Amino acid sequence: MSWFDAIEKGVLRWLSPGGAHGLSILIYHRVLPAPDPLFPDALERDGFAAQLALLKTRFQVLPLLEAVRLARAGRLPPRAACITFDDGYADNAEVALPLLQQYGLHATFFIATGFLNGGRMWNDTIIETVRRAPQDVLDARALGLGSHPLGSMGQRRQALEALIGQLKYQPMAQRQVAVDQLAQLAGVPLPTDLMMSDAQVRQLHAAGMGIGGHTVNHPILARLPADEARREIAAGKQALEQLLGAPVELFAYPNGKPDEDYRAEHVAMVREAGFEAAVSTAWGASRAPDFFQLPRFTPWDRHPRRFTLRLARNLRQPAALAA
Repeated sequence: MSWFDAIEKGVLRWLSPGGAHGLSILIYHRVLPAPDPLFPDALERDGFAAQLALLKTRFQVLPLLEAVRLARAGRLPPRAACITFDDGYADNAEVALPLLQQYGLHATFFIATGFLNGGRMWNDTIIETVRRAPQDVLDARALGLGSHPLGSMGQRRQALEALIGQLKYQPMAQRQVAVDQLAQLAGVPLPTDLMMSDAQVRQLHAAGMGIGGHTVNHPILARLPADEARREIAAGKQALEQLLGAPVELFAYPNGKPDEDYRAEHVAMVREAGFEAAVSTAWGASRAPDFFQLPRFTPWDRHPRRFTLRLARNLRQPAALAA
């Protein structure tokens, strides 16, 4: 063991000497089969494998539902960690699952059911439109979305950031219309295999992985009327339970920022829908947790030592909650 490894493990022991010192829950979305020039920092197969190897040696990785139940009973072990995936991308089954099985680790996959079997999330429609657009300028001024140069990968990334930023918090139906019009404007064919099929969700479940609710259409719950938000939460749960023939106990708030993307009223809706626990995207580690607002951490560091030390730092981060 190198001197850095010894210090690193000592830091982790100091930060989390017992179960009361927190549960680290990691968020992933995609694991690409190969590097993507449009997103050079996106996680791909080799990077995910390296992170799994580190997690296996430095943390006790548990199924999220098991960790929740242990924490409720006051029996969470030291350096407990969970792996989660949001949205339901096909590469979760095609790329991430074999690696999880190789390392003997468990993950929970939160699925937005409305995109299964050929659907596409609104942001991916923008991404794939900008990626495939043959012209050097995407002129969307007629849609009120500005004009965006596309002559280089850097300019395409800037166009993506601008377009997604303009549309992210628009009402869901209005946003979808604008996204569809943008795709028509570019006039390029778009992929229909980005998200999982029913069979892939069943494959994950059969492999022993956790499946959780993530609504039907991945709306910003705080931007919906109460009845519509309640339907999104409950209908996503019902669809998954019918698909799997098994209860779905866990939920992830879409986008997941407390008081911005969901509020206390939505926490109550999740409880009423019959979920056992729910996760947000607020950073931190759960200590004396609200089990319906468990914080999570995005492990974006690629260097192994920075990755591990950032996880250690996350154990000291107080969790934000919807008031």
